[in-house]
Amino acid sequence: MRISATQRTENENRIRAAMDRLLRGEIPPGGKCDIKTLANEAAVDRTAFYGTRPYGHLRVEFERRLRALQDAGEIPDPREAQIARLKMEITKLKERLDKSEQSIDELADFRTQALARLAAQHEEIVRLRDAVAGASRVSRLPAPRTTVIGTCS
Repeated sequence: MRISATQRTENENRIRAAMDRLLRGEIPPGGKCDIKTLANEAAVDRTAFYGTRPYGHLRVEFERRLRALQDAGEIPDPREAQIARLKMEITKLKERLDKSEQSIDELADFRTQALARLAAQHEEIVRLRDAVAGASRVSRLPAPRTTVIGTCS
């Protein structure tokens, strides 16, 4: 079915208005910032945006403007923005987890080395005590007796 020049102009105006709304972030419930939602919002058949169809140039313009916004760091679709934010958060958390695991490994190695050193030092102390005890000519005196001085009443 052919449309008149007036209808085509009206359709283009509706498409441009819908395009502006979507790019401002006014996404309808259940929609996205994409051609399908643009077509639904403008009440135009989606296939009219592809190939050499009448509104192909508007699809190209929409995609160019959307890409420009994304390159500038703006994401008009709140769900897409949330997905991007969550992906960044996941990346940061994975980096934190990797650092934590590395610290745990380093601390476990340090603990193992410290315990080995303590055990070696203990063995050395025991060996030195035994060497001194066997070679010593000094005799130990008995421990002094403690006497309790009582008071008379």
